[in-house]
Amino acid sequence: MPRPSSWRQVPTVEAVWVTDGGGLDALARAGVGVAAGRVLRRRHAVTAGTLATIVYTSGTTGVPKGCMISHGNLGEAVRALVAVPGVRDRVLAGDASGLFFLPLSHILARVVSLCVVHAGKRAAYLPDPGELPAALAAFRPTIVLGVPRVFEKLAAAARQQAEAEGHGRLFAAAQVAAIDYSRAEGRAGIGLRLRHAVFARMIYPRLRAAVGGRVAWAISGGAPLNPDLAHFFRGTGIPVLEGWGLTETTAAVTMNRPGAQRIGSVGLPLPGCAVRVAPDGEIEVQGPVVFGGYWNDLQATSDAFDGNWLRTGDLGRIDDDGFVFITGRKKDLIITASGKNVAPAVLEDRLREHWLISECVVVGDQRPYIAALITLDPAGLARRKQRLGKPAAASVGDLAEDPDLRAAVQQAVDRANAAVSRAEGIRWFRILEADFAVGAELTPTQKVSRHYVLGKYATDIDALYAGGQPRAGK
Repeated sequence: MPRPSSWRQVPTVEAVWVTDGGGLDALARAGVGVAAGRVLRRRHAVTAGTLATIVYTSGTTGVPKGCMISHGNLGEAVRALVAVPGVRDRVLAGDASGLFFLPLSHILARVVSLCVVHAGKRAAYLPDPGELPAALAAFRPTIVLGVPRVFEKLAAAARQQAEAEGHGRLFAAAQVAAIDYSRAEGRAGIGLRLRHAVFARMIYPRLRAAVGGRVAWAISGGAPLNPDLAHFFRGTGIPVLEGWGLTETTAAVTMNRPGAQRIGSVGLPLPGCAVRVAPDGEIEVQGPVVFGGYWNDLQATSDAFDGNWLRTGDLGRIDDDGFVFITGRKKDLIITASGKNVAPAVLEDRLREHWLISECVVVGDQRPYIAALITLDPAGLARRKQRLGKPAAASVGDLAEDPDLRAAVQQAVDRANAAVSRAEGIRWFRILEADFAVGAELTPTQKVSRHYVLGKYATDIDALYAGGQPRAGK
């Protein structure tokens, strides 16, 4: 298509081809007069080492960098995933189909969709995640790919619907039974088996119906998935295969496998990939999926490697069976004024599980104690206002200091604090008036852009440490 006048800011861009509105037909017409020999030469000039795409990192801990991904990287990433035992003959078997609603600018979404196409299965793409419930019902996929926040919202929506219908206690009991049954891993006693069997007839089919009724496998990546949430979905009949990787590794390096799933881990290394833990706890990787470097940034490329090993920036461990566990981001690690090292992900993941909380960011670097910025879930807040007899029009700002609301948030904070030592626990929290938004506080895959939040809410963070030691419940 011709360049509009607004392109003066990018004079080197010659054309943009759009799939909608006849764009592909226009592209085909433009190639009619190209000689066959020229096309063949261009095809042969593309090798495994040829740059295929530049994918930018999410920028959660700093300025996004362009990762140079070759055709070979993409091909090896697809081959590695398809070669995982159980993927070809179980996940991609029969009439398998995948629904993709993560942006294809995210390397995980791109590679998994390529795997589906490579296997000759159907793939559907949804541009607006807000249309997900209708798309699930219409397309009825067998595979769903998401980030942890997607699965958190699916579970929360099911719980809220049950409570709205007066079945909140029944759903809570079914949730506990699903988690316990999954944790038992085939060793459940007769009492647990009976409880699970009852809910498998009454409750779990409704949850599966909410995701189209045919989902056999869910794939989670991009951030750590809470183990209880993974057990809940597996206990209802939807195993969530969690994996781990970076943009720099062309998506996954490790993956939990069908029949070899260790919830809480990110699985075993993929075929052809090697993983090790450096002396400081940082995970390092090798393999044909590792990128060629950062676009126009030789220094960052050099800093990213320890010899032939890519420094991932993630902290973790490997157990005796080879399963990899991620414990946090090296750059996210908070060091308090007393020298205590705190990984915020543990607290943040547990807080986001609560029905009233949407997002949170744990802070405390070089501060006397750990604190948190918290945003509230709109649906959860509406329920809370109704339960407490608060005006429906009351905003978060109106209620931020309301004792009843703060007590509910404090319960969530106390639950999160139970997972860490007292020195690592949240001592103070601040409720923000607005939820985080994609393109600002959140990346397109709904990960919190920590450095952006720390800058934007610097005044709120300073307020968390004003006025001496915190009091309980504040």
